[in-house]
Amino acid sequence: MSRAVLSAGANVGDARGALRTVVDGFADELVAVSQVYATAPWGGVEQDDFLNITLVVEGNRTPREWLRRGAELEQAAHRTRDVRWGPRTLDVDVITVDDDGPVRSDDPVLTLPHPRAVHRAFVLVPWLEIDPDAMLWTPAGTRRVDDLVAALPSAEREGVRPAGRLDAPTPTDTSSGTAR
Repeated sequence: MSRAVLSAGANVGDARGALRTVVDGFADELVAVSQVYATAPWGGVEQDDFLNITLVVEGNRTPREWLRRGAELEQAAHRTRDVRWGPRTLDVDVITVDDDGPVRSDDPVLTLPHPRAVHRAFVLVPWLEIDPDAMLWTPAGTRRVDDLVAALPSAEREGVRPAGRLDAPTPTDTSSGTAR
């Protein structure tokens, strides 16, 4: 039995609907899912804001099987990988896997824990919402996620904006007047 933390994001088409497919796709193994957060894109590519969620799942899967299931959901959403850190119909990342302790892997296909998770408020803030005692292994040792969030620049933390729950009506983005 393994427990995994997954991060999902989308900013093309029906992003909220794409995130729903992730929750539905892991429904039998779902322990917790965060509310939806809107965030500015990461990586310097001009594009719309993302909607993001973090999930905690538990089941009889290996780390590669968690990754494979996420990739299947991305394929079903017609995910393309044209531009690194570019717009996406759906992105599902495995952040960490615990199987009687944190799984560590330097495999280029699946590096665990996710090597950039400690720098990404859009992963850490939603994770902290659903697991206030969350811990993440880092090269400097195992760290509390709330400490990692506190160490991020305030602009990064404040850029992760609550955007409602998946089962709630779609909120309106007041800056552009469009639904997100």
